[in-house]
Amino acid sequence: MNLKKFVLPVLGLPRWAKSIIVASVDIALCVLTVWLALYLRLGEFIQLSGNAIVGVIASVLIALPIFVISGLYRAIFRYSGWPALLAVARAIVIYGFLYMAVFTAIGVQGVPRTVGIIQPVLLLLFIGASRALARFWLGDDYNRILKQAARPRVLIYGAGNSGRDLVGAIVNSPEMQVVGFLDDDSRLCGHLLNGQPIYSSSDLDNLVTSLNVSVVLLAMPNLARTRRNQILTQIRSARVAVRTLPSMSDLVKGKVSISDLRDLDIDDLLGRETVTPNHILLAMCTRNKVVMVTGAGGSIGSELCRQIMIVGPTKLLMVDQSEYALYAIHQDLLDKFPDKDVVLIPLLGSVKDDERMLEIMSTWRPATVYHTAAYKHVPMVEHNMAEGIKNNVFGTLTTAMAAAEYGVADFVLISTDKAVRPTNIMGASKRLSEMVLQALAITDVNTKFSMVRFGNVLGSSGSVVPKFRQQIRSGGPITVTHRDITRYFMTISEASQLVIQSGAMMTRGDVFVLDMGQPVKIYELARRMTELAGLTLKDERNPAGDIEIEIIGLRPGEKLYEELLIGGEPQPTSHPRIMKSREQFIEWNSLEDELQTLEMALNINDVGAIRLIMERLVPGYTPSADIVDWVYAEEKA
Repeated sequence: MNLKKFVLPVLGLPRWAKSIIVASVDIALCVLTVWLALYLRLGEFIQLSGNAIVGVIASVLIALPIFVISGLYRAIFRYSGWPALLAVARAIVIYGFLYMAVFTAIGVQGVPRTVGIIQPVLLLLFIGASRALARFWLGDDYNRILKQAARPRVLIYGAGNSGRDLVGAIVNSPEMQVVGFLDDDSRLCGHLLNGQPIYSSSDLDNLVTSLNVSVVLLAMPNLARTRRNQILTQIRSARVAVRTLPSMSDLVKGKVSISDLRDLDIDDLLGRETVTPNHILLAMCTRNKVVMVTGAGGSIGSELCRQIMIVGPTKLLMVDQSEYALYAIHQDLLDKFPDKDVVLIPLLGSVKDDERMLEIMSTWRPATVYHTAAYKHVPMVEHNMAEGIKNNVFGTLTTAMAAAEYGVADFVLISTDKAVRPTNIMGASKRLSEMVLQALAITDVNTKFSMVRFGNVLGSSGSVVPKFRQQIRSGGPITVTHRDITRYFMTISEASQLVIQSGAMMTRGDVFVLDMGQPVKIYELARRMTELAGLTLKDERNPAGDIEIEIIGLRPGEKLYEELLIGGEPQPTSHPRIMKSREQFIEWNSLEDELQTLEMALNINDVGAIRLIMERLVPGYTPSADIVDWVYAEEKA
């Protein structure tokens, strides 16, 4: 007889019914143990009649109240293992004292006194065994039901193909349980899809409460960004967490799986559509060419490598001074592009090492170089001024000179909006790097030098988005440097594609500026991320909120607002997201002497002189703080 088929019906009974069943079993065990105790004492089975029945009645009347008070019927199937046995043992010990007091100490005519000792021992064994048997029979199924009940209840927004595939993937998932669909099409509302009801999206606030929903899954990968933002605003007001599917272009062929779900990123809130790349521009500098990427293990460099691999070079030279970062991008490309007929060459080396750069250029003669290697973290460079300038400025110069010597056709520098009217060494060093290429571009070289300037990219090292997400998961607080600080944002894939396309439009010394859309207020970004995680902001208006935003003050060299243009109106190009800026620079004959002076100051780490030279060379550089270089501060202490 298969007892397992009775498990779910038993577990489905109301608590009072289960309590009655267990109490009935305990009563039967009281009767049975009294009868067995009499047998063990007398050596023969007797009928439970006459005075013998007194032992049975007394056992039941003493045991049941003690068991009720001890809580043995309050959480019958939650007990397991030692907690259950200890609870039973405590109750039986109390019972045993009372039962022995009646039948052993006082005595009852017709009932042997030793029964008062034997019966409590038997009752302990039998009741303990009954609880162990219940645990063995029902425990695993009960724990499974508990886990299923504890799964987050989710609504899938979008009753299309992706939503249908998603519910099929989730139906047996231990991570979440679907309770229905949301859709904007009123004709679908009230119907069933894959056994799940379809609700109107306008009822979301009520459904969150009535269905105890904690997560909404967006299953509309082709939705226009404007409509997507409207939906996200609606979901924010409902205070539920949001997870989403990536765009259809990012999904692998076949059915949607639960692993395709990802946390919401700020790229879902940028407020503008990404432009489809111009594949002719993408191919001009990369297809069937030897391409070199410096800083290939960094966030921008690694994404550039991925985008270049899609186009199809003959060889891809990946240069980085970090062994781990270089290994990681090399393995990533091998995994992502197993069928690509591209020779991948990971090369350890620093862009400051002129011999290494000349060696690489002379060996492979790349046609295009994308120079992303740089120190980019503003406070870090501010505290290590000399090293930041050596890497950013002289690393660029060393790599550019090697490229010019060995006939590189196109050299593209990845710059930053912090180079515009900089208030920190990092920004000033990147502007000086731009000026180096602008000056070299008009000398008698065949290499076309250009630079692409843009703001923050999502997912890059040091980006606030992963930092905020981690702080939210940790329960806060979210740290923001200033309530009014704003930044430009762009997805890392879009930025990389635009960099490649910009290189295809270069002439000599061009400064390309990417259209970053509207700047995002970082405080508002933190608030949105909190709300889209299904949490509330803790502030003066809501002191009982979940997450607090803490203002920690601007860091050394940090600006409230970033700009992309130094002056004048940008010129349009053939690409709607790429502009061209004409900006002043120092001609190479004069700049070369200034760089030699700067290099001498760097070699002796004369921080005061370094900053003065940078102020003289870089127009608009106005340091926003005192010198905070670590070595300089230690020497002055």
